Amino acid sequence: MDFKGSHFPKDVILMSIRWYVSYPLSYRHVEELLRERGIKIDHATINRWVVKYSPSLESKFRQVKKPIGKSWRMDETYIKVKGEWVYYYRAVDKEGQTIDFLLSPTRDTQAARSFFEKAIERSGKPEKVNMDKSGANLAGLEQINKSFPEGQKIGVRQVKYLNNLIEQDHRGIKKIVKPMLGFKSFLCAAATLCGIELSHMIRKGQSVMQKTLSPWQQFYALAG
Repeated sequence: MDFKGSHFPKDVILMSIRWYVSYPLSYRHVEELLRERGIKIDHATINRWVVKYSPSLESKFRQVKKPIGKSWRMDETYIKVKGEWVYYYRAVDKEGQTIDFLLSPTRDTQAARSFFEKAIERSGKPEKVNMDKSGANLAGLEQINKSFPEGQKIGVRQVKYLNNLIEQDHRGIKKIVKPMLGFKSFLCAAATLCGIELSHMIRKGQSVMQKTLSPWQQFYALAG
């Protein structure tokens, strides 16, 4: 990960990012915490760091992420971007381990299909997926299933209580997002959510490094 050209040390950049994506803080809160430590950084600079580095850190995490289960719980929730609600697709396995996520401006068959394609590409094909009664989500998975031969298609369940797990897991993300008061752009939202999901996965013990490193050490180790 390239930190060349920055006027601040790598450790300061990573600490700023981790604070913002791990705790319910605004950029101005992080700026104030840094000033107490004698580090003068404008909140806009911290914003640029979060947007620039969060996707790369989350991508690196995939290299040390523990395998997930074959039974998925999939659901979408809402995130505010530029004053408008957009759709945030997420899935966990039956143990509550995060599988993947996707921010979408629409809630339709193509959005659901894009989510499943991304999740399967990065985590492998599940044996079954539980979802709500959304016709769009079902149609998206049915389109994916067309590419698999009979006997290898993904099973589908639409049992409401089984999705309590993913609905509860949304809260861990929403708790961090709430103080942010909405995002100013779709790109900023998508990048920041990568960092929030990364911190959430580390907290849930989804890294192979969890036995030897603390959560904050795991976060910093991703930068090399």
